[in-house]
Amino acid sequence: MSGAPTWAVPVLFRLIWLLGAVEKKIGKDHNIGTVSDNIIKESMFKLALRFPRSLVLGFAAGFTGLFWLPVCAIADSPIRVGVIGLDAHAVAWQKLLAAADEDSSPALASLRIVAAVPAGSEDIPEKKPRLAAGIEHYRSAGIRLCEKIDELLPLVDAVMILSADGRAHLDQARPVIANGKPLFIDKPMAASVEDAREIFRLAEAQHVPVFSSSSLRFAPKTVAVVRDQTVGSIIGCDAHSPCQTEPHHPDLFWYGIHGVEALFTIMGPGCDSVSRTKTDDTDFVVGRWRDG
Repeated sequence: MSGAPTWAVPVLFRLIWLLGAVEKKIGKDHNIGTVSDNIIKESMFKLALRFPRSLVLGFAAGFTGLFWLPVCAIADSPIRVGVIGLDAHAVAWQKLLAAADEDSSPALASLRIVAAVPAGSEDIPEKKPRLAAGIEHYRSAGIRLCEKIDELLPLVDAVMILSADGRAHLDQARPVIANGKPLFIDKPMAASVEDAREIFRLAEAQHVPVFSSSSLRFAPKTVAVVRDQTVGSIIGCDAHSPCQTEPHHPDLFWYGIHGVEALFTIMGPGCDSVSRTKTDDTDFVVGRWRDG
C-alpha cells in the first residue's frame, strides 16, 4: 500500500503470526472447536451447518485482509505497540509478546506493548472483572495507561484494538487510521456490516494496513485440511464454533467470526448467498458458493 510506513508490513505480518500462537491459548481456554473432519464430497445440498445455539455459526463477521503480506518482511528495529481495550484477551496478548525472543519467536521478538487505553462498556457487565484484571496486569508490567486514544498514539508505532465491544471499534479505529498506524482489530470486527466497511474504506483512503481475524483461521487442524494433498477438491464443509447471542450485539456478531473463519479457510472466498433457519434453541445456516 503506497503511503504506508516502511515497517507497516513487518508489523502486520508479526500480528498475523501471533494469531497462530494465541489460537492454542485463547482457543483452548474457551473450548473453541475446529473444522469438522467430515469434508463433504457429494451434493451441495449437504452443505448444512447444524449446531445448537452454543455452537452457532455466525456469518455476519469475518472481514479479513492483507493476505499479500510477504513472509520475508521482518524488521530489526523495536516496534512499539499500543493496545485499546483491556476487557478481553489483552493480558494473554501481552504475555505472549513479552515472552517472545529471537530463538523461540523471532517474528515477534521486537514487538512490545508499551501503552494502553483500558476502554470498556458499561452494558457488558461480564467483562468488568476482566477489565479490572487487565488494568492491574498492565500496570504491574510497567505499561503506561492512557485515558484517551489521542494520548496513546504518539507513543506507539502500531495499534491493536482488543476491546470486547465491536460497537466501539469504528470510533476507536478512526484516530488510529488518521494517524497512519498499522492496525489489528480483534473480533468482533464491528457490530454492523456498515461499520466494518467504513473501517476498511477509511484504511484504504489513508493507505493504512488493517487486519482482523479469528485465531481459528490459523488453527493447526484447519490449516492441515487445506494443505493435505490427499483431500482432493473440496466442494462442501461443516463448520462449528461457539456463538451465543447477546443483547448488546446484533444477532450472530458476538462470536460468529470463529465459525466463519474456519469455513472460509477451507472453502475460500466466493459465498454468494446465506440462508438461515432459527428455532428456540438451534440455528441452521447454509452458505452457497458461486463455484458450487
